Amino acid sequence: MTDHGETTRKGGEIRNFGTQTYKVVGTRPIRHDGTDKVTGRAVYGGDIRLPGMLYGQILRSPHAHARIQRIDTARAEALPGVHAVVTAADLPDTTGGRIDLGEGHADTKYMRDNILAGDKVLYRGHAVAGVAAVSLHVAEEALALIDVDYELLEPVIDVETAMKDSAPLLHEGLTTTELNEDTGRKSNIAMHIRHEMGDVQQAFAGAAHVAEAEIRTATVHQG
Repeated sequence: MTDHGETTRKGGEIRNFGTQTYKVVGTRPIRHDGTDKVTGRAVYGGDIRLPGMLYGQILRSPHAHARIQRIDTARAEALPGVHAVVTAADLPDTTGGRIDLGEGHADTKYMRDNILAGDKVLYRGHAVAGVAAVSLHVAEEALALIDVDYELLEPVIDVETAMKDSAPLLHEGLTTTELNEDTGRKSNIAMHIRHEMGDVQQAFAGAAHVAEAEIRTATVHQG
């Protein structure tokens, strides 16, 4: 869309959006931080230095799906300059339970496990431990001193495979909720929701043409 009502072409169709003008769309607004950035005066998070400030680093799983057999942080904790080493064992214990988030629900155990992996890692890069130290160098050195033993499990890397009955279970305590009813069936499908408006079958039956397509998209949040 332009600010002078110019026409645009989409899929071979010429469309005119009128003469509506906008304050920002179609203009070149001034970037108020532009001068500071190009002159090097801009201050970023990495530039901030505070008295007693510590640096954090996260140890992440190199595996897509594995059971954590053992985590030994003793060597990292003994390193001079290290103030804290944390794992899932340091988080509040949650036995699970759904909490209302306003626009949906979440399980407290899964929220906890997503912060720091407990018994299993569920994706490559899953956080396993955290370190706080006097410098970035010391924090990185401490990560290398944390020993983790993994039992490798079969990974699930696409949605179609994950939904099969034979797929390895990621969240082993998860049961599928089908149209607001807990089926008690363990699977990788957390919930089946159906939205309907009007008579769908009647609309299909009366349509001149019906097109079917499979569409993949990234996660989108409406807010």
